[in-house]
Amino acid sequence: MIFIFEWKSFDQGSVVQLASLGTDLTELIDVPITEQPPPPKPAIQQPIVIEAPNDVEIEDVEIKFDIFMDEEDLIEEIIVSDEPAEEKADEIHQFVQEMPSPVGGLSAFYKYLSKNLKYPAQARRIGIEGRVFLSFVVEKDGSLTDVSVMKGIGAGCDEESVRVLENAPKWSPGKQRGNPVRVRYAFPVVFRLN
Repeated sequence: MIFIFEWKSFDQGSVVQLASLGTDLTELIDVPITEQPPPPKPAIQQPIVIEAPNDVEIEDVEIKFDIFMDEEDLIEEIIVSDEPAEEKADEIHQFVQEMPSPVGGLSAFYKYLSKNLKYPAQARRIGIEGRVFLSFVVEKDGSLTDVSVMKGIGAGCDEESVRVLENAPKWSPGKQRGNPVRVRYAFPVVFRLN
């Protein structure tokens, strides 16, 4: 039984030996390129010409131009309707021409954070790490006010971040058209265990 299932046979069919034909193989392989006729051009429809009858008379219409202009008429009168809108003094901007920045740059501000930020004991015990996203307003004098937590990680980290930013040194204020303005700013504080 095993012999019957294992039996393999191959069809020897009509095997052509190209070497025995005695012809050059390049002649057999060379296939001429057939040209395809180009697609027919789209038919262009000629516009239909409708001729007007010749017996219709067109009446002469007289057009009067009663326009007389002086040099005074050419000069337009410029009227200023409203004065330009003044910016509100207490308006808080999101984006300004010159954004606020810490005095000494971000590297100096990060040094301030690393010196003054105390990792909360509860967060250290639990092993909480992450970023606290804070929002605050940089006033015209550069002080940081209205510090609030946008997204916190808890375990005392949020409160510590707020405390450190409220006691932070003054920043360079944001400027709009060269004038210092109040700007809302977002800043992440990173808590990472060593």
